[in-house]
Amino acid sequence: MSSPLLNAPRHITELLSKLHKLSLDQEAAISKTGKVFSSTVVGDLEDKLSSGDAKDEFDRLMADKFIALDEDKCQFTYQLITAMGATSIVEAGTSFGVSTIYLALAVAQTSIATGATGRIIATENEPRKAAAARKHWKQCGEQVENYIDLREGDILQTLKQDLPQVDLLLLDIWSALALPTLKTVLPKLRRGAVVLTDNTISGAEGYKDLLAYLRAPENGFHTVTLPFSNGFEMSVYLPQTERA
Repeated sequence: MSSPLLNAPRHITELLSKLHKLSLDQEAAISKTGKVFSSTVVGDLEDKLSSGDAKDEFDRLMADKFIALDEDKCQFTYQLITAMGATSIVEAGTSFGVSTIYLALAVAQTSIATGATGRIIATENEPRKAAAARKHWKQCGEQVENYIDLREGDILQTLKQDLPQVDLLLLDIWSALALPTLKTVLPKLRRGAVVLTDNTISGAEGYKDLLAYLRAPENGFHTVTLPFSNGFEMSVYLPQTERA
């Protein structure tokens, strides 16, 4: 069941419940632990294939899989955005657009209440997933669809153009891309911006470079691992000096 704190019409909460169930069922079919981590799956494939073939096989395996952000993490992110009054969000790794719905609902609330312009910049490299995400947002209606700018293709390229000042960055992508994505968005992070990264306990090995960067004091982040299943890193950007 979706949280009663989620301010959304019934057809959206019912859709979210359905999509979360589909995601969990798919992950259970792929992973013995019931949770898919890119670094673990790629590592298993590398034991059977060459390194290059393993990455290609991982991409093929994930091409039709949801692997959505856990429902409780989506609800937390929704509440955090609402509390921050955030209106400019970047989602790195949109997949089928489940978590994006929560982001859009939260930004819509603030935009309607304040008159500020709100936008979710969503990213997806797989065309089939992008098409499915658009379908889900259309089912939700204008309350969601109107707030999303979906950018298809290489995330390190699509986020280089027309990026506004960013209030929150959600990293839910292949772990090898996490740090390069953060560095791409970093020049646009406002002071006090939040970076959320999924699966930072169970996926710690894959995220080791990102976590080392976030935890190095000179990089300006104050970070904590929240006690959600498999870890959920919350990093607040508080550089000692403002960028010129």
